[in-house]
Amino acid sequence: MLRLIVVIPHYNHPTTLVKVVQSIVQHDLPVVVVDDGSSPESAQALHEVRALAPACAVTLLEHTINQGKGAAMLTGLRYAHMQGYTHALQIDADGQHNSLDIPQLVALAQQYPQAVICGIPIYDASVPKGRLYGRYLTHVWVWINTLSLRIKDSMCGFRSYPLAPTLAVMDSEPVGKRMDFDTEILVRLFWRGIDVHNLPTAVTYPQDGQSHFQMWNDNLRIALMHARLFRGMLLRLPQLLRRKRPQ
Repeated sequence: MLRLIVVIPHYNHPTTLVKVVQSIVQHDLPVVVVDDGSSPESAQALHEVRALAPACAVTLLEHTINQGKGAAMLTGLRYAHMQGYTHALQIDADGQHNSLDIPQLVALAQQYPQAVICGIPIYDASVPKGRLYGRYLTHVWVWINTLSLRIKDSMCGFRSYPLAPTLAVMDSEPVGKRMDFDTEILVRLFWRGIDVHNLPTAVTYPQDGQSHFQMWNDNLRIALMHARLFRGMLLRLPQLLRRKRPQ
């Protein structure tokens, strides 16, 4: 039986966090927010999330110092597994994702419980053009490193994970702890035979939202991740080629 909890990695999104949590609990799903060392200015938002907890099954976990989005997700995924959940639905705290698509994502997770369900962003006019075009380079590298077009968008933070294989990857292989996490975990799960199903979903960049993507540092991390994955792909090349043969 599928038991699912929503995991929200959070770092300094005081204007959107409470709205995101409120939109999720309307779907009667438990939520764990992992605060990744936010600044004191975010204290009020965290206080409001705590106030929601008694009525809405919201749990707040905290890192004392900022460790990165991937580290926050690992903390949330471990907590979910320890609490007996089988799946975790990731959604970002910045308000970009459409919580109205949660029922569709959950339905797909129920239909394909062994797979990752990954959002494919449908952008409106609010998307920064530089971010939009920059994603395509990552898409190409993911297709090269998997020898597949199965992963349509590896950077969308709206997805669900089967917990057991995801934690097995994170416990045994190097996975980026910051903005490189979303892409690397998908590729490594794919290498292990975990299928990916894609769900088109609207993505909006809120006017009061805040991006923590660091242009130079995060792009460098992502470039190093692609190089690391390319080496891994070469080692797995015979296995990946066998998967492409008709059965």
